[in-house]
Amino acid sequence: MSDSTPLGDFLRARREALKPQDVGLPEHGRRRVPGLRREEVALLAGVSSDYYMRLEQGRETSPSPQVIDAIADALHLDDEAHDHLRRLTRAPRERRGIAAGHTRVSPQLLQLIDSWPETPAFILGPALDVLAHNALAAALHSGFQRFDNLARMIFLDPAGLTFYQDRDKAANSCVAELRAAYGHDPGSSRITEVVDTLCAKSPEFAELWARHEVKHKTQQAKNLAHPDVGDLQIQFSTFTVSGAPHQQLVVYQAEPASATAAAFTELRSRADRGASAQLVQGESGGALSDT
Repeated sequence: MSDSTPLGDFLRARREALKPQDVGLPEHGRRRVPGLRREEVALLAGVSSDYYMRLEQGRETSPSPQVIDAIADALHLDDEAHDHLRRLTRAPRERRGIAAGHTRVSPQLLQLIDSWPETPAFILGPALDVLAHNALAAALHSGFQRFDNLARMIFLDPAGLTFYQDRDKAANSCVAELRAAYGHDPGSSRITEVVDTLCAKSPEFAELWARHEVKHKTQQAKNLAHPDVGDLQIQFSTFTVSGAPHQQLVVYQAEPASATAAAFTELRSRADRGASAQLVQGESGGALSDT
């Protein structure tokens, strides 16, 4: 990760992603830097150029709520990016860190996802570690070397290139979700480990991470390609886990009587015949590897 502050990195990346015409400014001549100039953002936000420069350089870390809102408007941040900016301006003592205990999944939640034999379900930690999954989720991801960390699976596992039919969308969403988790706890050693490893091993991840785009998981459609049962069209939903707010319950669903539902039935029969039928609670915090 960058040696500068998370706040400064975020502001710089979002400033450089904008062009003058994006914010209604005239463009005069050739520019030596990408995107907007610092003084242009300062002008749009109604603050001094020196003050905005101090924010990007990390010499000013506690802007007022009014300044935060003004800068968010100047940079055309959406609601999620605006909230991310607010989190980055909080003092470390005001942030709710990600406790180590939040890598443990409650027995009740394990029992719940195991009671859904026809629905793939799994639990994610803040660094996108797969903390637990049911048998059908394991069967669904059986083409991967390991069902351990979604970011590793997308960027370092060969199966990630074909499993997601819209691979670019999956990659962008993955990085944006990890960036959102980082905003909640920039001091998280596990998130730092995952990000540093992926930046070193995947130029694609490093490029996407540098964009500082933020997006939480939502309810969406997803098209997958399983090596054994073919194309799958699913809807996925995510839920915050009560008592462990940094965990997410992810559930994949198929339309009743659809080809995907039939494929899930086939995957379930395969899982019932193998060891993956057992409910497995994964271990987070392990080193990432593409082998």
